[in-house]
Amino acid sequence: MTDPESPESLVELLDLDGDGHVRTSEDIFIGHTPAQSRDRVFGGQVIAQSVIAATRTVEGGRPIHSLHGYFLRPGDVHLPITFGVERLRDGRSFSARRVHAYQKGQPILSMIASFQEPAEGLEHQIEMPSGIPAPEDLPTTAELIGKINHPIAREWAYKRPFDIRYIEPPLYFEPPAGVGQTATNALWMKTFEQLPDDPALHRAALAYGSDYTLLESVLRRHGLPWITPGMNVASLDHAMWWHRDVKVDDWLLYVQESPSSSGARGLGQGRFFTRDGVLVASVAQEGMVRVPSDRKSKFVGGVQSRIMRAAIKRDQHR
Repeated sequence: MTDPESPESLVELLDLDGDGHVRTSEDIFIGHTPAQSRDRVFGGQVIAQSVIAATRTVEGGRPIHSLHGYFLRPGDVHLPITFGVERLRDGRSFSARRVHAYQKGQPILSMIASFQEPAEGLEHQIEMPSGIPAPEDLPTTAELIGKINHPIAREWAYKRPFDIRYIEPPLYFEPPAGVGQTATNALWMKTFEQLPDDPALHRAALAYGSDYTLLESVLRRHGLPWITPGMNVASLDHAMWWHRDVKVDDWLLYVQESPSSSGARGLGQGRFFTRDGVLVASVAQEGMVRVPSDRKSKFVGGVQSRIMRAAIKRDQHR
């Protein structure tokens, strides 16, 4: 049984029930959500479990190289998730799968993923930013919010499967420092637990972690912390490309930026680099970002009530 103050095991979370032999027109798998104080399933969890379900239907060891998905409804943490995988195509080099994640007979996520036979080809990549402090020199989430006496704060501090360390001060309580806010965000992350040497598992785990903080580049550009009264943020879609093999239990630099925000939607883009500068994956996500008409509303309540209000608001609209 998991210690109440220890991170959730990604290995257990991504170990779906079923072998795909239970079929209608789809291969069927069942996923579960760990017990938690929130009512909504974390979007990264549903994406990662969908990746595992699709991967189990692809023969020959072809790794996933891209996915495109839409969040259709919030997931209920109290219910299992049924994953239906449709085998769209198996060609000489590529395989395509469509995955629907269902609860109560309705899809909460619709995703298409592509898998490729390993191949040789042209090689280039964008350079990793320079001057980034080492993760060992940055505070942990537990050091930042671990003393807040609230279940959600304690889950963020101690139960997340990823160790997340911000380069700039996080947006839990305060707006970004400085007059000219920039639409950028960066952090180091890795899993707390050592994962089995399974490339497919590491790719799915990276999909899980890619949903963290991606829209914060939008908020930083407009000087908005998560505690902004009346602000609602929710992921709408998620796209990801794996460029190279990755080890998610080693430190990865997650560099994020927002090229545009309009129509109550903001676009976040991200790149994952290894410590030695290898680009392993790219991510894009559009999210709903609704802010009150009066942005100058005063923050009310203590720090604990403010961070919890922000967390609850975000979960309600995910």
